[in-house]
Amino acid sequence: MTEGSLATLYKKYKLNDVQVSTYTRQIANGLKYLHDQGVVHRDIKCANILVHASGSVKLADFGLAKAIKLSDAKTFKGTFLWMAPEVVNPKKTSYGLAADIWSLGCTVLEMLTGQYPYSHLEAMQALYRIGQGEPPPVPISLSRDARDFILSCLEVDPNNRPSAAELLDHPFVRNASSGFA
Repeated sequence: MTEGSLATLYKKYKLNDVQVSTYTRQIANGLKYLHDQGVVHRDIKCANILVHASGSVKLADFGLAKAIKLSDAKTFKGTFLWMAPEVVNPKKTSYGLAADIWSLGCTVLEMLTGQYPYSHLEAMQALYRIGQGEPPPVPISLSRDARDFILSCLEVDPNNRPSAAELLDHPFVRNASSGFA
């Protein structure tokens, strides 16, 4: 993957909605495939998504991935700024595939803003807020479709988050261009 990671890319260039939409569609397709196999990635973030010069992206770093039976992952794994509340909160007994969807929302936010989720907070403050179910702030300056996509991924109750397959029908990714404007 010749261009490095999405993190490298957004640090060099400001990504626009069309680019982020196109990348997000590919990421959601990758998550759909993993989730159909009963695998939760557990570390979705821009640094773990590799980019080819053609604009295609691939999920990487499967070191924390886990094949699960429905909602049986129990360990605190991943990079905490992208972790879902049910992963961070010790009162929860387990989590499932929906944890990757929260991380996808954080990743789309990261691509569009050029900043990590919760970047305005100290690490312990961020961890506390995630555990309390407080999503990262989503700027109102983002497009309506981008905001709606991110906010649907950042639904605090994992049972109310859309699946990767459902996200592929969201207007933000459904209308993704095959190229870049």
